[in-house]
Amino acid sequence: MEISGKVALVTGASSGIGRATAVALAAEGATVAVADIDRAGGEETVRAIAGADGRASFFEADVATPAGIAALFASVEAAFGGIDIVHNNAGIMTGDAPGWPDAGIEKIHLVVGVNVAGVMMGTRAAVHALRKRGGGAVVNTASVAAFGPMPFDPIYAATKAAVLSFTQSCAMLAETENVRVNAVLPGIVDTPIIAKTGDGVTPAAWLRPALEVAVMLRPEDIAESVLDFVRDDSRAGQAELVASDGVAEGLPEGVTLRALA
Repeated sequence: MEISGKVALVTGASSGIGRATAVALAAEGATVAVADIDRAGGEETVRAIAGADGRASFFEADVATPAGIAALFASVEAAFGGIDIVHNNAGIMTGDAPGWPDAGIEKIHLVVGVNVAGVMMGTRAAVHALRKRGGGAVVNTASVAAFGPMPFDPIYAATKAAVLSFTQSCAMLAETENVRVNAVLPGIVDTPIIAKTGDGVTPAAWLRPALEVAVMLRPEDIAESVLDFVRDDSRAGQAELVASDGVAEGLPEGVTLRALA
């Protein structure tokens, strides 16, 4: 798909991967709907795009609720006349206050709501919007956490495994709806979510040893993978792990590695 001239919707775009993807899409000539529950961060993303002569608007949205998803897509379609590209990126972690297994039921419900229901409802809404334009591309953000146990935040790991399975199960939409659904699986990325593993300021104690030895990725590294999925009309139901070279072995079927030095 040619990105220039298209309308793209990015959730969780107030910072990190979402912001980097929104900026990258705008740089390629897309009009970008910057969606997030964080208005201040989302408006900062819009200013960054406008400062580079791009076009973007902020849409405040709670993607964990059916009403929030419906209102978001309706607002974007009304503002821009339609949608061609959707990046379901919004995601949160359980955190350390308190962590598993003492996290409140409400917090567990919220993490599952944002990370799983938000992606599923966002993909459904995307299909209904994109079919009006003759098709399009959806990219969901999963995580390397989808591949194995994460004892200190099993809720997060389970949600990302669900996103991976859901995305792969949507492969047939390329034939039935001309909508390609793929997933990007970031390794450890330098974004605010790292601090949110803990108290929001300092990373969780369980994550610090990994941070000491990890090759930290940039949000722009993940955005590059997202844009490649959008551009490549041959890819559907696929997933790409973006990680440092040599960290992944024995990847599941349908998952490829974008190795970064």
